[in-house]
Amino acid sequence: MLKAIFLDRDGTINEEVNYLYEIEKFAFIPGVPEALAQLKKAGYLLLVVTNQAGIARGYYTESDVQLLHSYINQCLFKQSVQIDRFYYCPHHPQGKGKYKKECLCRKPNVGMLERACTDFFIDRKKSFLIGDNQGDILAAKNFGIPSILVRTGHGKSVEKQLEKDYLYCAENLAEAVEWILAKEK
Repeated sequence: MLKAIFLDRDGTINEEVNYLYEIEKFAFIPGVPEALAQLKKAGYLLLVVTNQAGIARGYYTESDVQLLHSYINQCLFKQSVQIDRFYYCPHHPQGKGKYKKECLCRKPNVGMLERACTDFFIDRKKSFLIGDNQGDILAAKNFGIPSILVRTGHGKSVEKQLEKDYLYCAENLAEAVEWILAKEK
């Protein structure tokens, strides 16, 4: 079985930009590429699980998200690391057209996590979810894996209300990775 790190995208990997889809607005949070490389070297699958309500709201398309994800991996390739798979939820209850719906994939639901476990043979006991908001932490709780809240993105504003739901709170992804790797030893 494989161990995995499920990662929220916006506010965890990259600087928080509302409804990010434009490559020119993408910027890694400092230390993220190096932290991801450390996780990869330690044998973790890197799986992004991200809600993308901007698709449902008509702000951008699924193709825009896929292009951005390709760009992220191109940037990470320079650091000798790649995200193994990107999962995204394009739905929202107040969305438009086919994307307007309650679904099982939108965090805090666990559909994206379940799909990843179908795609890969993942050991939940050795896996973590790292994110910056309530939906991330509750998705991990609902899925039965430990979570780490990062204070980047929305993390600082939700920290107090979630303090019993996450295993650890880190300043950023780099500190979260340091904690995971120390825990492994």
